[in-house]
Amino acid sequence: VMRLTKPTLFTNIPVTCEERDLPGNLFNQLMKDDPSTVKGAETLMLGEMLTLPQNFGNIFLGETFSSYISVHNDSNQVVKDILVKADLQTSSQRLNLSASSAAVAELKPDCCIDDVIHHEVKEIGTHILVCAVSYTTQTGEKMYFRKFFKFQVLKPLDVKTKFYNAETDEVFLEAQIQNITTSPMFMEKVSLEPSMMYNVAELNTVDTAGESESTFGARTYLQPMDTRQYLYCLKPKQEFAEKAGVIKGVTVIGKLDIVWKTNLGERGRLQTSQLQRMAPGYGDVRLSLETIPDTVNLEEPFDITCKITNCSERTMDLVLEMCNTNSIHWCGVSGRQLGKLHPSSSLHLALTLLSSVQGLQSVSGLRLTDTFLKRTYEYDDIAQVCVVSSEIKQS
Repeated sequence: VMRLTKPTLFTNIPVTCEERDLPGNLFNQLMKDDPSTVKGAETLMLGEMLTLPQNFGNIFLGETFSSYISVHNDSNQVVKDILVKADLQTSSQRLNLSASSAAVAELKPDCCIDDVIHHEVKEIGTHILVCAVSYTTQTGEKMYFRKFFKFQVLKPLDVKTKFYNAETDEVFLEAQIQNITTSPMFMEKVSLEPSMMYNVAELNTVDTAGESESTFGARTYLQPMDTRQYLYCLKPKQEFAEKAGVIKGVTVIGKLDIVWKTNLGERGRLQTSQLQRMAPGYGDVRLSLETIPDTVNLEEPFDITCKITNCSERTMDLVLEMCNTNSIHWCGVSGRQLGKLHPSSSLHLALTLLSSVQGLQSVSGLRLTDTFLKRTYEYDDIAQVCVVSSEIKQS
């Protein structure tokens, strides 16, 4: 059994010395005459020649394990009914990798039966390739033997994820991918496959002169132990965005699909399990801001738009109260009826307020009371606005 891998570039160790040393120019001349060195750059360790693998090498999760199996008849007799079977034993299952399950009628002396097997590695840990051969001798005796080849499957990448729940039901996913192998990787694709309730937008490119360019540059190589951060924005689909009670409880976001290449184009692929976030707790009533200005003038009214959503499973009869603070003053009638709000339904409110203090001020003082249960919901520090003097012209 021999593992089939791509060849590698030949490397040598350059040996040089100064001209006034005893060897003189001997070492430099030997490197120039060496066919494995690069002409004009003999001191580089990496040459232009390819070399066949000298050992089993490393096999990483997500790569394709390929092996060449050869059964050779070393005797001087013809054997019959040869059956070669190759199984791969992992910690959880046993897989049959044989290309054909049919027996070969006969095998003459000094002849062989060849087979090439392929398997995409999907588990880490110890793997055992079990090669079993059964045959019948000329005397009719049935013979059987097995050979075992053990190898380890290593983890190529370390993936960490962070979730950020926005007030607008958007979810931001930050994925940190680290190359924990000993060789560089070419990151061919890193994408997020969202769950059925979300649409995804990748935030890993920038527009330059009308063209989309990767934030990581033209060459997306990931050196050993280097980490790269990918950012995605998930927005609820329209049919689910209107159902506040449904979307707030969604924990399954999607899964990452990562494709890379190593060495001379060897391809690997990993797909994470379903990523899950902690569902945000909105309580019975959720209040969010739809529109609010960034900068306002001192002692001049400005408008904001609020969205009130019933996240409970019962109908509410809401009353809106507005309480002034030291810096923020509400304009309008407090204690007005908003009417009945059914489960998972929303309503929009246009409110007016002004600030009597300059600087960054917090919008606070909204109170919602459910007259059915006599329960009051308080909303403070909803957002911040920058209050400037009216004499300062806003750009």
